Amino acid sequence: MSEEMTRKPAWLKVKMPKGRAFTEVSHLIKDNELVTVCQEAMCPNRGECWSHGTATFMLCGEVCTRACGFCATRTAKPKPLDPEEPRKVAEAVAHMKLNHTVVTMVTRDDLKDGAAAHIAAAIRAIRRASPSTVIEVLTSDFNGNEDALAAVMDARPHIFNHNLETVERLSPIVRFRAKYRQSLHVLQRAAEMAPGMVVTKSGIMLGLGETREEIARTMDDLREHGVTVLTMGQYLRPSPRHLPVMEYIRPEVFDELRELALSKGFLHVASGPLIRSSHHDANFRPEQDILEAINADLRARGELA
Repeated sequence: MSEEMTRKPAWLKVKMPKGRAFTEVSHLIKDNELVTVCQEAMCPNRGECWSHGTATFMLCGEVCTRACGFCATRTAKPKPLDPEEPRKVAEAVAHMKLNHTVVTMVTRDDLKDGAAAHIAAAIRAIRRASPSTVIEVLTSDFNGNEDALAAVMDARPHIFNHNLETVERLSPIVRFRAKYRQSLHVLQRAAEMAPGMVVTKSGIMLGLGETREEIARTMDDLREHGVTVLTMGQYLRPSPRHLPVMEYIRPEVFDELRELALSKGFLHVASGPLIRSSHHDANFRPEQDILEAINADLRARGELA
């Protein structure tokens, strides 16, 4: 990597975490032995988000079964799932009085269902503890296992998020054990499994060597598979062992890409150097008819009072 690429530009500098809310969230996470993607993914927005009393919870442990070229999460043999984790996360969500919470996961290819039942249990636990909270899940591709995906969708998350991460040409390099087309299929099937009751969302990182034409094609692919919410952010190299940054994308380019995405029919687009999949999600809320459809379905099944 060139010397120029080792120096982050001014627009990527963030303030050090501080404040009472940040301290309270830190203690809450530590005391309940919870894991957040804020820590594991070395998110540059951790200070800002925690200072506003928000966090994205990462379930299924701290060890991933895949070794993607961009990700800071450790790869090794995972520990068994903690059956108390869904309850602990739900209690944290209720304690923090979150309007919108994001539950993500490490990939668990060692489990037959990819930990889908565990994620579904977390969705239901959060809903019991905090019925008004919008629940977003950011999941793996479950290796294309539709029964696993169906288990998650049956729990009725408001937003189903699965990231493409990059354009099709770079996908084998960036996440060699995941497939671009399979990810698109997962997003499409998630919407089909909960018609009118879920928003589907995806995200990509920029600065890995993709072209503007490839970004536009990726947008088209997502729209063709029913995705209506998109996030775009700058790839930041977690360590020298990870893929290098090929380019730092200027903020005005992210603005231009946001307008392009909106012109293609996305309903909500978060695009900027420091944007991450779950950053500032409270700025987006599903349409009222989707919220009402989910609540009606849950009441019919006796899962909501």
